[in-house]
Amino acid sequence: QVQLVDSGGGLVQAGGSLRLSCVASGRTFSFLNMGWFRQAPGKEREFVAAINWAGDLTRYTDSVKGRFTISRDNAKNTVYLQMNSLKPEDTAIYYCAQGRWGSRDVAAFASWGQGTQVTVSS
Repeated sequence: QVQLVDSGGGLVQAGGSLRLSCVASGRTFSFLNMGWFRQAPGKEREFVAAINWAGDLTRYTDSVKGRFTISRDNAKNTVYLQMNSLKPEDTAIYYCAQGRWGSRDVAAFASWGQGTQVTVSS
């Protein structure tokens, strides 16, 4: 099982930017497909973005396309989520996760970070 530690959240004004990081250990990172999910208060956890093991394929939920970018550095065992043009509706706890490429279901991701809070003020 892979261990994930995510960080980088904070409080930002609408229109601002944040970069989330997730460091993995316990398995060969370069073999792992990675994703980011988020969960707002009172809502279910939802898919945000994913990147395949090689870093040449990415997917995004429609609401973040053009604003968020997922990337990875296999030499640092780290996956990133660059978030630009943030909106109040992006406020949530963000989780990195390791799972099956092509799926957006929470159940398809076996390992999870502890979460990092992102709050966007209007």
